[in-house]
Amino acid sequence: MTVKRLYETMYILRPDLPDQDADAAIAKYQDFLAQQEAEDITIQHRGRRRLAYDIKGHREGIYIQVNYTATPKTIESLEKTMRLGDDVIRYLTVKLEPEAVEEASIEEIPDAEAPVAVAAE
Repeated sequence: MTVKRLYETMYILRPDLPDQDADAAIAKYQDFLAQQEAEDITIQHRGRRRLAYDIKGHREGIYIQVNYTATPKTIESLEKTMRLGDDVIRYLTVKLEPEAVEEASIEEIPDAEAPVAVAAE
């Protein structure tokens, strides 16, 4: 039995894609993950941004972030599909540690009524 883990994939779509084609590409990869039995799929459309350097002749790209739970085999299949497709110019998948996700979601807000120690000079 293969254990499912939490992953984050960031990919950049070609900037010359019309909005309908960009939405279709996002839906294609979301459906692909669902077919591969990935769970808790959340997509964040980060918008069109300028690239730090030219990638395949493009100066801009459409950034998409996807967080999900899946098996390593699913990641291999997803990356192969992105590599063979012509709509993605760059992608990166990162395995997230559950502890890091929990810590990042907790905001530490200092207690406003707590006494503050002042050092005497």
